[in-house]
Amino acid sequence: MLYRMLIRPGGSTDSAAVAALHTASWRIAYAGIFPDDYLAGPVDADHATRWRTLMTEPVTPGLFVAEHDADLVGFAYFRPTDDGRVLLDNLHAHPAAHGRGIGTGLIDAGLSWSAATYPDRPIYLEVLAANAPAIAFYEHRGWHRTSSGTVTFDAGFTVPEYEYTWRPPV
Repeated sequence: MLYRMLIRPGGSTDSAAVAALHTASWRIAYAGIFPDDYLAGPVDADHATRWRTLMTEPVTPGLFVAEHDADLVGFAYFRPTDDGRVLLDNLHAHPAAHGRGIGTGLIDAGLSWSAATYPDRPIYLEVLAANAPAIAFYEHRGWHRTSSGTVTFDAGFTVPEYEYTWRPPV
């Protein structure tokens, strides 16, 4: 069955839906990786505040949302960094819709946006080392591991992560 979706630029009216999807995704993908008390509690407020703050403009450059039957089923957020690269800061698909091309469609939209807006800049992302499904997803799409380290979250916990990079074709 064909899964029809619309991918469009995101904006301030998407804030609550993006925050809710972000939280739902984290609660499933990061169970056993993040502290249970964080996932069960403050992650909601953290995401609501973050996305409300980021989406103060009518259209947030680099934010793409995927809709199916007018419901938000995924989002990706790309942003330039001070080191001359572009960060794929978030990519999430609704947990019930994994495997339907949402992530690939959102990445494609972001890569096109990045190529037009920031030509010749490499694009990178950070993925938790314990998130094997996400790592497999990125590697299958041609991303290459370029670094490893740890990330400390504002809630006070630290987890190992990898950096993956995608370079525009020459």
